[in-house]
Amino acid sequence: MANALFDKAREGFLSGQINWSSDNIKAVLVDTALYTPSLTTNQYLSDIASGARVATSANLASKTVTNGVADAADITFAAVTGASVEAIVLYKDTGTAGTSRLICYIDSGVGGIPITPNGGDIATAWNASGIFKL
Repeated sequence: MANALFDKAREGFLSGQINWSSDNIKAVLVDTALYTPSLTTNQYLSDIASGARVATSANLASKTVTNGVADAADITFAAVTGASVEAIVLYKDTGTAGTSRLICYIDSGVGGIPITPNGGDIATAWNASGIFKL
């Protein structure tokens, strides 16, 4: 699957339910052996089985929006163990998986994936042109 926005995220941006600049946005490393994304129906973090969520980042920092392109500072996941990681999913964190809205699915063009965790840090570098464009 190619990098893409979840349909419900597009809806969330257009209806004002997601604010890239002010909301808490996090990234989760995902084992795709345990999660098959549905861009049309998956809406919340709870749609990704907890066993497929290998590690979660802190809130993204230095978020920007320029000409419809969302970007943020690169992130590092600390001391990651567990299953192999083939994708990253960004989501709006509300503190509850059942209301934390999925934003985008990324499986290429990002440094650090795919990778098999070994207990060390996983540094992720976003694409130089930004994370995604609306």
